[in-house]
Amino acid sequence: MQLGDFNDLEVAREVDFGMYLTSDDGDLLLPRKYIPEGTRVGDVVRVFVYRDSEDRLIATNLEPYARVGQFAALSVRDVTPTGAYLDWGLEKDLLLPYRNQRRNLRPGERTTVFVYLDETTDRIVASAKWEWFLSDQPYPGKEGDAADLFVAEETDLGYKVIVDGTHQGLLYHNEVFKPLRLGDVHTGYVRRVRPDGKLDLSLQKPGFDEALDVAEQLLTALRQAGGSLPLSDKSEPDDIYRRLGISKKVFKKALGTLYKRGLVQLFPEHTQLVAES
Repeated sequence: MQLGDFNDLEVAREVDFGMYLTSDDGDLLLPRKYIPEGTRVGDVVRVFVYRDSEDRLIATNLEPYARVGQFAALSVRDVTPTGAYLDWGLEKDLLLPYRNQRRNLRPGERTTVFVYLDETTDRIVASAKWEWFLSDQPYPGKEGDAADLFVAEETDLGYKVIVDGTHQGLLYHNEVFKPLRLGDVHTGYVRRVRPDGKLDLSLQKPGFDEALDVAEQLLTALRQAGGSLPLSDKSEPDDIYRRLGISKKVFKKALGTLYKRGLVQLFPEHTQLVAES
């Protein structure tokens, strides 16, 4: 049986307050409110296994925000002399011990953590020192590759992100043109693999592919707006970002791509879609 993960377990017996499931580690309770309708003794149910407030093994059919071995951005529910308690979607909050914190936390804050099984206590706990759990092997990809970017932390330079769940990278502030929130996962691209193994990243495709990608987005926006947008290469960057969520630099590339294809007319105050046959 995997503690901190989903398991397929057989129903051994039923009692007033739930059902007991059998496992190699002994029987554990599935409380009645989590029993799927129609479940009977002998059935196999899929449940998440963790420990209750008295450290007893217990099962639930709730989906936690993170399992053992995963990264997550979780909200702080409470802070006690033991540590911070995080909301991870289950009845019993997840402990972030003081030794695993990087700074003092307050209720209501969100923080990025790695969830793991403490081998000493056999309890599921979190660590805000999430960098410790990244791979120490060279990044297997190359510049230009697409990757899943988990937003882990904001810094003065930009956003620290976890790349494909294994490596650390950075999205510089001047490369980000839309709001990002801790825990968001976006598709991004590797701009550079640095000598220290960390990655410089972008949310836009590099080079000409970027212009093509955004050109299609701009074309769609023009069609949805009835063929005209009050934007041009003279527009303020903030106006372009508010309407399209992209930088002026990227907008001008996309605009040039559509103009060369004969799809738009350019005016000082607006862009007009050429009538499509």
